[in-house]
Amino acid sequence: MPAHFTPETLKFLRGLARNNDREWFEPRREIYERALKQPMLAVVDEINTAMHDFAPEHVRPPNKTMMRIYRDTRFSPDKRPYKRHVSAWWARRGMEKTSGGGFYLHIDPKEVLISVGVYMPEREQLLAIRRWLAEHHEEYRALLGAIVKPRARSAASKMQPPMTHIDAQPLTRMPKGFPADHPADELLRARNWGVHVALPVERALEPAFVSEVVQRFRLAAPLVEALNGAILEASEAVRKPSRPLF
Repeated sequence: MPAHFTPETLKFLRGLARNNDREWFEPRREIYERALKQPMLAVVDEINTAMHDFAPEHVRPPNKTMMRIYRDTRFSPDKRPYKRHVSAWWARRGMEKTSGGGFYLHIDPKEVLISVGVYMPEREQLLAIRRWLAEHHEEYRALLGAIVKPRARSAASKMQPPMTHIDAQPLTRMPKGFPADHPADELLRARNWGVHVALPVERALEPAFVSEVVQRFRLAAPLVEALNGAILEASEAVRKPSRPLF
């Protein structure tokens, strides 16, 4: 049977949301392993198999793709030790320790979140994407339209609810170095690029769960490839030695 989660998964997540402390978690660690970690690793493994066809550079071992349940509380006033969701992030090979474009999935007590794109990239990547968008904004909009506009999707790719734009968290003004009247204004002011969708959490309990995630990942893969291509092109230009003057 295809990998998916169980009602025990949701029961654990709801309990964790109410009791986010070690005193509650540790006696239930075996439940976490059985109801969250093992199913998530199985889900990631099946998604990996499908991604070989459309995003092979993002395929990594399941234990490297699944994210830790522990929160990083070192610099946060919120000292709750655990995340309220189980999640996975498919980074591009070579970008595992940076931002870059990728595929994200998480299951929390209320919803399944599927998100594809670039979120809060580091400074060099941010500039590379903006410079690429300044020249290729029409190409980017076409890629985006193929995902978010129902008429642009094939009948086989019509999924409900449809994917929509992620929160761009835009700057109020055009970033330095770009003209204020640039036709890609809203794209250049953005700090995040991509698409996402929130599904009822009950979808995670269905045998078709992996298939639905894969459909959405596949649909948005060209967008990720374009954004990562911009980053890689800029990185290659920096590494390329300059030609001697004589």
